[in-house]
Amino acid sequence: MRTAATTTKKYIHHMTTIIAEINGNIASAFGLLGAAIGVGMIGTKAAEAVGRNPGAATKILVQAIIGMALAEGLGVLALFLAK
Repeated sequence: MRTAATTTKKYIHHMTTIIAEINGNIASAFGLLGAAIGVGMIGTKAAEAVGRNPGAATKILVQAIIGMALAEGLGVLALFLAK
């Protein structure tokens, strides 16, 4: 037989699950947004640096690729940890 207490417990458990899913989605979205902003800033600054000193383009490109890879790695890590 269903009572008000068991129905309320099931409802609270269901709502807690939904809130946890929303929280994970928001956390992963912010992590990926941070990674996207980081990659954009690295690309912008690398382009500015090459514009100032074209002779160092190879060294700047290597550093920019490493920085972008680290930023993307943290974004993927945030995606998997938040889910």
